[in-house]
Amino acid sequence: MAKALVLGIGNVLWADEGFGVRCVEALAETRSFGDDALLLDGGTQGLYLLPFLEDADLLVVFDAVDYGLEPGTMKIVEGDEVPRFMGAKKMSLHQTGFQDVIATAQLMGQCPDELLLIGCQPVELEDYGGGLRPLVANRIPEALRIACEWLEARGVTSEPGRTEANELADRSIRMAAYEDGRPSEEEACRIGDARFLPAGE
Repeated sequence: MAKALVLGIGNVLWADEGFGVRCVEALAETRSFGDDALLLDGGTQGLYLLPFLEDADLLVVFDAVDYGLEPGTMKIVEGDEVPRFMGAKKMSLHQTGFQDVIATAQLMGQCPDELLLIGCQPVELEDYGGGLRPLVANRIPEALRIACEWLEARGVTSEPGRTEANELADRSIRMAAYEDGRPSEEEACRIGDARFLPAGE
């Protein structure tokens, strides 16, 4: 049985940058996997993710990726194309970091045999503390379906239920808690730390 790593990467603090993390959280809440799959919130950890790749035969990555397409568009990339697409137009340092992870795993001969990138074109990134825009959030069920079908075709099955995953973020910053608890735009600056912005912004 192949061992799969299902990874969500991105930064939940910057609106649609959190797409990948929210996908893997939703997968854990709605599907039950056996011991042959590890669900991981990779956040922006970069090379710290390398040991997880070394143990996997299959890799599924959820991420917000700037493909230059219409906002909310999903694009699926497989195999050797994955690193190229993740670096085509970097939105943040986490993508550079993950390219390094894949390149290092390949050099060590310990990269997963098969790779799948499930990417979504973001709507908004410049909203510090903001959540996913509806157009992007609404693509999560489709992203999960694609991942489950791809994994099942390779022998990694799941069923409706929940997966207990210690490698996910604390529940206090999961999607519902995070978005329900954040202040309004009138109460908090959404483009960065107001203490360090030029006057008038």
